[in-house]
Amino acid sequence: MLTVWGRRTSINLQAVMWTIAELGLEYRRIDAGFTYGVNDTPEFLAMNPNGLVPVLKDGNDEPLFESAAIVRYLASRYGTGPFWPEDLSARAQVDKWAEWSKVTVAALFLDRIFVPLVRTPSAKRNPQAIAEAVVLLMKRLPIAEAQFGKHDFLAGNDLTVADIMFGQMLYRYYDLDIERADLPKLKAYYARLCERHAYREHVMVNFDEVRVKS
Repeated sequence: MLTVWGRRTSINLQAVMWTIAELGLEYRRIDAGFTYGVNDTPEFLAMNPNGLVPVLKDGNDEPLFESAAIVRYLASRYGTGPFWPEDLSARAQVDKWAEWSKVTVAALFLDRIFVPLVRTPSAKRNPQAIAEAVVLLMKRLPIAEAQFGKHDFLAGNDLTVADIMFGQMLYRYYDLDIERADLPKLKAYYARLCERHAYREHVMVNFDEVRVKS
């Protein structure tokens, strides 16, 4: 049985839970982080000294932290191709897009757009910095748009780990009041994700609890 620590509104937790749901795995989840606490207890810090969620424990194995590492572990242990191909060359192609999604796209969106707009009081925001980040994001998303012109998902015609890393941010991306480039294939891709029960249940989660009261 998998045990997962993290609150439903954590985007990093959502990547893990989406993966668990796509793989059809049994789990129990314990709210932790933000106003829920738990992550500052000695027991939690023994599992993750960073005090951050998510954390996953699979039976008697050592706990895991860092969402991307957890997703790859779950995919390697419980998944099959094409979600996480066994062939190393094919897997590397999926992993390439997964890494690009998390490091080049999602980190930019979360750190420089989402957090400043949602979790930062208006008086402390830097509108110019946010606008510059949006412009940079709109230069990177067309790379994904080109991929969706070739196939239905980021790394091929089937959902893969790359989509977990990329698609996790889109619910928030389309919710924010920002200028978005006209990327019809990206929008169609998002619509395909919204048709998946696992995505609706674990990613399309209202995040009002993390909004600051400006």
